[in-house]
This record gives sequence, C-alpha cells and structure tokens, in this order.
Amino acid sequence: MYYWECRNRKYRAIDNLNMLAEIAKEYNLWFHVDAAFGVWCKLSTRSNKLVEGIEKADSIAFDYHKWLYINYEAGCVLVRNKNEHLNAFNFSADYATHHERGLSSGNIWYDYYGIQLSRGFRALKIWMSIKENGSEKYGRLIEQNIQQARYLTNFIEQEQKLEILAPTKMNIVNFRYNDGTTDLDTLNKMNKEILFQLQERGIFIPSNTILNGCFAIRVAIVNHRSKKEDFEAFIKSILDIALSIDKKVTI
Repeated sequence: MYYWECRNRKYRAIDNLNMLAEIAKEYNLWFHVDAAFGVWCKLSTRSNKLVEGIEKADSIAFDYHKWLYINYEAGCVLVRNKNEHLNAFNFSADYATHHERGLSSGNIWYDYYGIQLSRGFRALKIWMSIKENGSEKYGRLIEQNIQQARYLTNFIEQEQKLEILAPTKMNIVNFRYNDGTTDLDTLNKMNKEILFQLQERGIFIPSNTILNGCFAIRVAIVNHRSKKEDFEAFIKSILDIALSIDKKVTI
C-alpha cells in the first residue's frame, strides 16, 4: 500500500486490491470496488499497476464522465456473476409481464439489472466515443493527466508557501496555502477563501476536502485539453489571491 505521513497520521492513497481480494475470498465476502474514476488507470500501459487486482472484484462501479471525457452523466456497474445480478433486482408484476411477442417481448430486460425501470440511452455516447477514439488513445490521455498531476505536485513543492497534504499517485493533487505564521483554524479559513475566490471569479474550479483537519484544495485532473501552462497559471492565481487577502478584515 502507499502511505502518506501527515501530522503522525497515515493516509492510504491506493488500496491494495490483491490483498482485499484474498480477504474477501477467505471469509466468503462479496468483493465490490467503487472505482469511480480510478479504474481507467487500467488503460494506461505505464500506470495500470496502480489498480492491479481490480479484475478480481465481484462487482465494479465506475463513471465514464469522471475520467473518460464523456459528457455527464454516464455511470456503469460490472457484475461478475450474471445470475446473482439478475436475482438481486428481478421482480414479477402484472403490469410488467413479459410476452413472447409485441413490445413486451425479448430476451434481455434491462429493468432486471437495477432499480430503474425507465432510462435514457446513455450507452450510445459511450459506445460512439470508444469506437471513435479506441482504448489506446484513452490510455495515452489518462497517462497524460497522471503526469500532469505529478508536474503540478512538483510545482507546488517548489513554492515555499504551498504544502502538499496527500500523496499524488494518480490524477488528484491535494494541497493548501501555508505561510507558516498562522494557526490551523486561520489557515483553513484562508484556504477556503482562496477556493471561493477561484470559483466565484471563474478563474479555476478546483474542489476541496478535509485531511487530518486541514482544509485542502483538491485538484482532479480529468480534462484531455489541460496543458502545463494551465497549472502554472493556477498556482500563480492562488498566490496572488493569498497575497491580496487582508487577514484582519476577511478572516
């Protein structure tokens, strides 16, 4: 596993999926992986080992719109055992009877695969995008985002008043502004103000999280059009905003 030491507390960046698979097998547990966007590392020839063991899962949930550059929304779940999947949601009702002919005929009934009866044709845009681009191109772009995250991390580490708060193993960078002269509560308020100004002024739109009580500016790089200049401008904007904040008035 990968760990990050932060104020005497360890953060695990990536779960050891092979180990979890063995535990699930030993205790006869269902091994589900909420892969969100991390599953797409499998397409990268350089970083696919980060999610090694995911193929052992009984089920995997992930989103195409999070890191395959598909328009929102486009989620997916894969279940290894077809019968167990069908048995979980299959139902019988007079108003939903299947017939051998007509509109209620057919071998595949997608309402048996989940709780949703009516649904749009979300799969079309996914199918078209994959057919057009192919897995090799997606893998290259995903690896590009991973390398951009590392570039941003290195850039942050060179700035005296910025601090990395969690390891960068995939495409996510967690950090904060820290001038070293204020307490934790003040730092949290200041970083929150920086985030608000970035978003409200339409400069950049990072998200946030809390790590060991520290308010972190969270950057998830999932855009195939991102360039190094974007991240350099992002850091410059943060430093400019921090410099402009009057602590006595704003905080």
